[in-house]
Amino acid sequence: MAFVLAGLVLPVLLPGSAPGADHHSVQQYDAATLSGDLLQGPVQVWQREHQRRWRDIRLSVCNEFLAANRRYVAHVLDPGASITAVPHPREPGRLMPFFNETGRPYKEALEAGFTAMRLVTQRPETVRAGVLFVNCAREVAAARATLSETDIPSQAFERLWAAEQDFINAVRAELGLTAMPRQP
Repeated sequence: MAFVLAGLVLPVLLPGSAPGADHHSVQQYDAATLSGDLLQGPVQVWQREHQRRWRDIRLSVCNEFLAANRRYVAHVLDPGASITAVPHPREPGRLMPFFNETGRPYKEALEAGFTAMRLVTQRPETVRAGVLFVNCAREVAAARATLSETDIPSQAFERLWAAEQDFINAVRAELGLTAMPRQP
């Protein structure tokens, strides 16, 4: 006896029966149940592998975004950094930082990491935390345009590091991990 599932012939053998034996007395099995049993394992394995790959992608992209943000801020704090700032066209009272050719790669890496993070994250909370993180880094850069690296108000850094921690915890939540305090 055999079952035909999507063009695949599956012989049903009783335990202890010899290959090629006559199996006319084999019990009738529900083909839907049998096919579900046969497909459930591979589908679950595929789903777990798919979820694992996406988790790895999210972790990698978010890690690169964090690193790009830190490199951006490190460049901003470099005494030789050349930064200018102009009023934001849509947000009164806010400045937009601009960099020369030395600083431009840091800005571009931050923007690319930010875009990649928005592409792969699933939760709006993670994107909102990333937006705040980038905005705080831009605030530090805009302040640096008119102040020396030592004169940037400490409140700007406090907001930046709080935003970084919020982003880290949003990513951890997205990955199914618990939140961590800034100082474990």
